[in-house]
Amino acid sequence: MIGQGSKYHAYHSETDRITKREIVMPKGQNVDYGTPEEVMIRLGGGHVVEAGYANMCSAEHVDLMISENTAAALYVKSHHAVQKSMLEVADAVKVAHAHNLPLILDAAAEEDLHKYLDLGVDIIIFSGAKSLEGPASALVYGKKKYIEWVRLQSLGIGRAMKIGKDNILGLTAAIEEYLKFGPENGEKMKARLAPFLVNLNKINGIKAEQVQDGAGRDIYRASVTVTEDSPLNAEEVTAKLKEGNPAIYTREYRANVGIIEFDIRAVDAEEMDLIIARLNEILK
Repeated sequence: MIGQGSKYHAYHSETDRITKREIVMPKGQNVDYGTPEEVMIRLGGGHVVEAGYANMCSAEHVDLMISENTAAALYVKSHHAVQKSMLEVADAVKVAHAHNLPLILDAAAEEDLHKYLDLGVDIIIFSGAKSLEGPASALVYGKKKYIEWVRLQSLGIGRAMKIGKDNILGLTAAIEEYLKFGPENGEKMKARLAPFLVNLNKINGIKAEQVQDGAGRDIYRASVTVTEDSPLNAEEVTAKLKEGNPAIYTREYRANVGIIEFDIRAVDAEEMDLIIARLNEILK
């Protein structure tokens, strides 16, 4: 979005010739998902401009921060981000397009490949390893002009980010399966969760329940509270799970308050049984 298809920019991403580098995004969406959003923006030569406040951002807030140096607007659709008093994706599209700017949507963990195209989003970033259940990879899609600009970066910083051929084949197969069968819906997810929750609640020192995704998506997870009578706290439990073979990783964003979550979208019944067995070993 900064180089706008310039091969010179692909070779000289930090050039002083280009001053239109500002990426406007809601302050409450500048989150750390393993690395901060702003780090990734800076890596591409962008300058983050935050709109709104930590607890709210309206369309007007975004509009106020757009200047002659704005290259694009960014919206992060994620449970990590602030949800209350936040403009919707459609609002962000309207503001960006009013200034003839593209809207980039970080939809890494979303489950609907079509939804945001229908809303008019220009560039959509989708994880290959989350809802698509493919290998470590990513998919960027949207309007042809912008995708061609992205493709050009294979001559520049994109070269260092390329994935292996096996990952590409795995992602392609995952997309084909998605297009054929669609994502797993919430009702199916809840049905698979039910026996897992029953077995979790048989383990000493924890209490499990079904919770919906914090961003309101049709995704359901097992939320596990480590109780006071547990021999280990939640942070110690997650550490022990990672030490095993195979290593088990949880959603541990609230481990500091005694809560961990299991996302079962890419986990089958046999793997859930392994999680139960490992927790029984840890908390016996």
